[in-house]
Amino acid sequence: MPTPGTKMPTPAQETLRARPVLRPAALLACFLALVMPAAAPAAAEAPIDRQAVVSRHDPTHDRLAPEAPLSVGNGGFAFTFDATGLQTFPGDGGKNLPLVTMSDRHWHTFPNPQGYTYEQTLSDYEVEGRSVSYSDGQNGDAGQHIRRNPHRMSLAQIGLVLRKENGDRAAEGDLSEINQRLTLWAGEATSRFTFRGQTVEVQTVGDPQRDAVAVRVTSPLVASGDVGVELRFSYPTGEWGYPVQSFDQPERHSTKMFQTPGRAVFVRTLDGDGYWVDARLGDGAQIEQVAAHHAVVTQPGSDVLELVVDFPATGPAPTDLDDDNRDDNRDNGATPLSFASLRDASAKHWEAFWRSGAAVDLSESQDPRWRELERRVVLSQYLTAIQCAGPMPPQETGLTTNSWHGKGHLEMHPWHAAQFALWDRSEMLTPSLAWYEEILPAARAIAERQGYAGVRWPKMTGPHGVSSPSGVGEFLIWQQPHPILFADLVYRADPSHETLERYSELVVETADFMADIAVWDEEGQRYVLGPPLIPAQECYPRRSTMNPTFELVYWRWALQTAAEWSERLGRKPNPAWREVASKIAQPTVMDGYYAAVESAPLLNRHDHPSMLCALGVMPKSDLIDTATMSRTLDTVLEDWDWPTTWGWDFPVMAMTAARLDRPEDAVDCLLMDAPKNVYLANGHNYQTERLPLYLPGNGGVLWAVAQMAGGWEGAPDRPAPGFPAAPAWVVRHEGFIESP
Repeated sequence: MPTPGTKMPTPAQETLRARPVLRPAALLACFLALVMPAAAPAAAEAPIDRQAVVSRHDPTHDRLAPEAPLSVGNGGFAFTFDATGLQTFPGDGGKNLPLVTMSDRHWHTFPNPQGYTYEQTLSDYEVEGRSVSYSDGQNGDAGQHIRRNPHRMSLAQIGLVLRKENGDRAAEGDLSEINQRLTLWAGEATSRFTFRGQTVEVQTVGDPQRDAVAVRVTSPLVASGDVGVELRFSYPTGEWGYPVQSFDQPERHSTKMFQTPGRAVFVRTLDGDGYWVDARLGDGAQIEQVAAHHAVVTQPGSDVLELVVDFPATGPAPTDLDDDNRDDNRDNGATPLSFASLRDASAKHWEAFWRSGAAVDLSESQDPRWRELERRVVLSQYLTAIQCAGPMPPQETGLTTNSWHGKGHLEMHPWHAAQFALWDRSEMLTPSLAWYEEILPAARAIAERQGYAGVRWPKMTGPHGVSSPSGVGEFLIWQQPHPILFADLVYRADPSHETLERYSELVVETADFMADIAVWDEEGQRYVLGPPLIPAQECYPRRSTMNPTFELVYWRWALQTAAEWSERLGRKPNPAWREVASKIAQPTVMDGYYAAVESAPLLNRHDHPSMLCALGVMPKSDLIDTATMSRTLDTVLEDWDWPTTWGWDFPVMAMTAARLDRPEDAVDCLLMDAPKNVYLANGHNYQTERLPLYLPGNGGVLWAVAQMAGGWEGAPDRPAPGFPAAPAWVVRHEGFIESP
């Protein structure tokens, strides 16, 4: 899996940097430079001290803090742990998060003895005089089975064994003097606490390449066997949310352990699925399988216990453990499986990450809110890097816990990942773009079943692109242009012929469907969207809703961008793209501001204020009048049901305010005091007990700040145009890619 690091410019980027495009203003400046006396050169601004910016926001805990556990990971794998540094006291849901070990590459499917089929979930809807099938049967037995499968699972629970003097296991109250810090610059957590009058220190790191975690436990209690490490294996529940795993069904799965000195391999079988686990022990460590799905590691006679646990994604378990093939199914350059090696690799990886891409320093600002915004920016970079940069679009709760059975929600993908390109880290976006290419056959099958050209992207899906049955999700369309948005953002970072060729099929197939699903309205001489349709603001009836404001603007932008994409390659674009784009319906205006949709009800004042996306997420277009959009923002700010909004709505409002040249409002929106705009000590965007974290909020903050600091096409000619002026806000920034 590609990992973030220092990125070398492409030949095309080198050419662009060596030969910048000279606009008229720049040409005038060149002329004046020739004829006017030379002025004294201005002092170059010193680079941002990136380590200082990052380090002042290291998350710390002085208690167990079950609502805000920390994680290490690499984008497609994450290990989440409590203040002991391991999964010693896993939560049971609600405000106490379950502590799990998750990967993008490991999924489980329940057996289907009833033979449920996808066809059982389909219903027909009349569109232009013909029947079009939608998978809306989520409540039937077949629908529930397909929605739940496949689901992400927790690969292992790795916790401390803490024995009291009488041999009983320790409880949370038996720990004192807790002190935990996640050093972001190195990707290493150090957790200290006192137990039985002795200090216990745990160091935790993740592998930048493998699905692996390494731990070092130091304490006098290790030598006596009163402190050790345990591995417990569970059966997945497949539930929406909690609990993710069950330890009460040992008969439904099997765990076989094979060992040699210094190594143990666990072969896991769960119904028709399986995986294997490679545990590497420090010298002299011992491991014992104490129950069917439970093993304990101890280090007799030593104060230090080291353990690396790897979850290889492919291939069978090794048959010869003495061979010590440390790379197993990995590239030859993979890090050896030892704590020291992983710790060193983690430190190099995270320093390279923080030194790459863009950066923001707000510390010279006089507005006291600068520290909280900068904290959200720093922690959101870390969280999206470890949870949202894997080989497929993430679920809304990433790799920390399950929501919607662990499946990705494609309409949310930009709120996780658009920021990667704008922060000049496109290599963290491209793995999931490749996944869209992998599921082209599945997306094409949806379009063909419904009688449309091109590909229709699913909304809620597992790794194979099967669209989960839903009475809401199946009628969303705003996920459809996303691959064009992603391709355009990658092209802005790397404007090369190779980029154009690489994503041409995605762009063309996506646009073909978009043009074909638009319906010609003869009476209005325009193209319309829907019904059936549910907009991004999901509280509208699917059988009658049409022409949502955001989607109309997004449709035009994406189809125009697709045409330009083909022309850059010297190819003739599908004429339907520009035909639909030029004649798409106008957004509906009510009482001087934009409605959410054209059909009744025109605007519900709860959930997402999605019409604001039409200027903010989207660039300026002739479909949107700025004065009308400014009044739209006013009416949202004056009268909206804030408890029903979601974490990404606040970045939406900020981006809209910024493009309207209302920078004070932009910052106020981004930092609004609202129930779902809360960011916990670990940086996660808390929503509800059902959604204790929400990564679209984190990605949204980064998207908004990239636009507000780095600017956009047509932005006011001043530094950080989306922020208020100095001295209230002094925004030092570097490395951003300009937004559309």
